[in-house]
Amino acid sequence: RAPIISEIKLASPTSGVIGKNLDIKRASEEMERGGAVGISVLTEPRHFKGSLEILSEVRNTVKIPILMKDIVLSLQQIDAAYKAGADSILLMKAIFDRKYCENSLTETINYAHSSRLEVLLETHTENEFRSALLTDADVIGINNRDLRTLQVDLNTTRRVLERVHVVDKIVVSESGIRNPDDIKFLRECGANAFLVGSSIMTAPNIEEAVR
Repeated sequence: RAPIISEIKLASPTSGVIGKNLDIKRASEEMERGGAVGISVLTEPRHFKGSLEILSEVRNTVKIPILMKDIVLSLQQIDAAYKAGADSILLMKAIFDRKYCENSLTETINYAHSSRLEVLLETHTENEFRSALLTDADVIGINNRDLRTLQVDLNTTRRVLERVHVVDKIVVSESGIRNPDDIKFLRECGANAFLVGSSIMTAPNIEEAVR
C-alpha cells in the first residue's frame, strides 16, 4: 500500500476556504480508518486558517503520527508543536537558504530532535534536495508546487529524483496529488510516501478517498 500522509487544511491561497464547516474529530478518524500513515495539520492562521488548537484536537483523536505544517521561523514554534502533541514538524529549505530564520538549519533540526520531534525538510529544486540529503533531517520532502508562482507540476518530483542517484532518506512527494494514478506515477519516479491535502479535504467521503 502507498504510504499516505493525509492533510487537514481549512483554506489555501490557491483554493480559498475548503473546510469551513469541517468536523475535525470526524475527519481525523476517517483519515486514520482509511489507512493514512500520518496526518499533516496546517497550523498557519493567515493563509490556511489553521491553529495549534486544531492540531491538539487531532492529537486527542488519533493514534497515528502528526506533522505540524507551518512556516517555522523560530525555536518557539517548535516548542509549541511539541506541547500541542505533534510528532514531527515541517521545515522549508528555501526559508533557511534566504536567512529568514532566527537560527541555522542545523541548529533548528537539532533543537527539534532534542524535543523528540522528527523533521520533514521540504525542498523544491535539485540543489535544495542535494543539500537537504546532507542534513540530519529524518525525511526529505519534494514540493511539486513552486511557492513563487503557486503553479503545481508533478514532474518536479521526477526531475529532482532522476538527477540524484543515491538517496538514503525517505522521500515524500507533496502537492498536486489527486488520484491513485498520480501516486503510481510518483512512486515510479522514486518517491516513498505521499502528502495529499486538497483532494482529500474536498472529497465527499474522506475515509474512502484516503483508502
